[in-house]
Amino acid sequence: MTAYGFAHLRGRRHHPDILEYLERIQSTLDPFCGRFLIHGPPTEVVEGDWPGTMVLIEFPGMAEAREWYASRAYQDILRLRTDHVDGDVVLVEGTGPGYDPRERAAKLREQSASGESE
Repeated sequence: MTAYGFAHLRGRRHHPDILEYLERIQSTLDPFCGRFLIHGPPTEVVEGDWPGTMVLIEFPGMAEAREWYASRAYQDILRLRTDHVDGDVVLVEGTGPGYDPRERAAKLREQSASGESE
């Protein structure tokens, strides 16, 4: 199942390290079939507050996403970003084909009725 690396980045500071990070990141993604879907364009906020920008990288699955993040190649460049940009990064599994939110609602109702939590 497809997985994603999602980053919410804030407080970006222009620094030569950021340019080096951008120049090197794709080569860290290639062995894990990672590709950018969103890479920091202006965001149109329609509800709430969203300071900063977002990045969304697609992977074939969670194994590839985890392996990429833990890879020596990525870890070698990570500080180029984290020293100059604040943010949160998560790895998350996507939904499969035929996902139906009604099934999720039914599961949540069932858990609520039985006193379980997710």
